[in-house]
Amino acid sequence: MAQASWHYFQILTKRAERLLELSPYLPWSPHVWMGVSVESAEYAWRIGHLRQTGAARKFLSLEPLLGPLHTLDLAKIDWVIVGGESGPSARPMDAAWVRDIRDQCRTARVPFFLKQWGGVRKKRAGRLLDGHLWDEMPMTFPDHVTG
Repeated sequence: MAQASWHYFQILTKRAERLLELSPYLPWSPHVWMGVSVESAEYAWRIGHLRQTGAARKFLSLEPLLGPLHTLDLAKIDWVIVGGESGPSARPMDAAWVRDIRDQCRTARVPFFLKQWGGVRKKRAGRLLDGHLWDEMPMTFPDHVTG
């Protein structure tokens, strides 16, 4: 990955402890982005481990979002992705949870990306939140911020 600088690599893990162990030995290049999954407040501790790595770009994958995350510490986080669970047994994602995360991202000036609402028919559910398509990314965020 370090040699293929013409690509962006997004690596995602739930094993934040292992990531932190390996981080000093990894050649972190600017085009290699590292993320952790956080599906509920019970796993928010993973964010602190991610923050301590040498990754040039750090992101959160809040999916499948299974509960509210009212007090996210977004310091040194470059991007937040939110998505609902999909498939036959999908648990619902509350729009209030998503709005709260979006608002936290706006306050912290962290790009917010709503990947999907999820559900049994995820394509039908779409990606709009309050009539807006949230597809901010780290390299485009300053152009998206309106205040």
